[in-house]
Amino acid sequence: MYTTQENFVIDGKGQKVAVQIPIHVYEKLLADAEELEEIKEYRKAKSHKGNAIPFEKAFEEIEAFIEK
Repeated sequence: MYTTQENFVIDGKGQKVAVQIPIHVYEKLLADAEELEEIKEYRKAKSHKGNAIPFEKAFEEIEAFIEK
């Protein structure tokens, strides 16, 4: 982890309403958020107690869906 200087945008009442951060920090936050979403989806899928199908069959079904 690294530290960075944030710049806050304030409204007429002096309340913080936004923050400016370096682009590399923003890009890291986006990547981390995407990874967390993928982890959540993986855990959700893993907890589903359905019947598993072979990878090849799943791949065929995905390809058929895409070709439509």
